[in-house]
Amino acid sequence: MTKIICKKEYNTETSTFIKKVTVGNYGDANGYEECLFVTESGNYFLYVNGGAESKYPTEDIKRMSKKVADEWIANN
Repeated sequence: MTKIICKKEYNTETSTFIKKVTVGNYGDANGYEECLFVTESGNYFLYVNGGAESKYPTEDIKRMSKKVADEWIANN
């Protein structure tokens, strides 16, 4: 998935995958996944996707600072 946010491109195909967190099982309407990536220029983002009743009912990309990414890694 690719998304432009504030004139910066976030692309799951060309960025480096760091960590994935899965909540629930495949097909679970409340389940979701969060995948942390970093771009070549050092921008961190989460790729999120989930079931219809989850906190991520549609796939999306959410940018984050290095500090927030480090906290996310420590807590997941």
